[in-house]
Amino acid sequence: MLGLWGVLCVVMILFASVDGYAYFGRAFVAAFATFVVLFGGALLFAARGVVEQVSVAGPGAGWLFAVAIFCMYVMYGIGTGTVTLLRMGEVAVFLFAPLAVLASAGGAAAGSWQDFLVIAGVWAAVKFWPSQAMWPYPEGRLSYILTVLLGVNVAIAGFLLLRRLKGVGYSIGWGQGWTFSIVASFGAFAAIAVFLGLSMKFIAFAPQWSHWNTEPALALGILFFTAWPEELLFRGLLQNCLTRAAKNEWVGWIGASILFGFSHITNMRFPNWKYVILASIAGFFYGWTWRKTGSIFASALVHAGIDVFWHFLFRTL
Repeated sequence: MLGLWGVLCVVMILFASVDGYAYFGRAFVAAFATFVVLFGGALLFAARGVVEQVSVAGPGAGWLFAVAIFCMYVMYGIGTGTVTLLRMGEVAVFLFAPLAVLASAGGAAAGSWQDFLVIAGVWAAVKFWPSQAMWPYPEGRLSYILTVLLGVNVAIAGFLLLRRLKGVGYSIGWGQGWTFSIVASFGAFAAIAVFLGLSMKFIAFAPQWSHWNTEPALALGILFFTAWPEELLFRGLLQNCLTRAAKNEWVGWIGASILFGFSHITNMRFPNWKYVILASIAGFFYGWTWRKTGSIFASALVHAGIDVFWHFLFRTL
């Protein structure tokens, strides 16, 4: 996992240099170091056995991890010259309020109201929080990615370390039968989505053959900064908690799929019901993949594959 982390960070820095993001001054070093730490947290806890080993320290491990992330943000603010008490206060709320709510659940079974409140709160914060104000350097270009990674790390601290929620599937690996599950899920949803999307005039066939050379970077970005965080939130946490609260896999599966669809209602315009319908169906297949494999990595691969397939071959109307 350390090797994967290093390779991906090198790829990101090279991409930033080519795309004009890199300035190679103190501010850039501080911003990139923050990205490396947040991305490292998201990846390293997905290595086999890491969560279990860190959890030996007890619920305090979650608080210590959150404190470390907050200190990293302070370094970002000082290094980029953007530190203010307001920004530090916002990040402190983002980090510690969810942990305080989860800590109040005590030893309650998974699926408590605290769990659902924090899941909804983290989703709303990532989607609607003015991230450019929180991450102003460099010119807000990294604000979305850094906010998403901050949300992932909050989920790690709160649900994996403090609450010790079981069955999340927060790991990167490969298991028996995964290839069939991933390919079957991708193929089935692609066939349904293309038919429905064209019928509803939601998409139009418009392949971007000239942009093929950007697809690898796009695929990596979608996998780690869109698919992985969303699968953690909607499958590993929401579907997991709904299933445990209702003691019924179908309730968790269908409920999380519908909520996943409705989370897209503001995309492009409001209300975007066509997006809601297709995203709900997509959530159904992502949820099926998560159930079959027990891993958000498998469902994230399907999720990312669908998004890349859509962006490369179709235009949204």
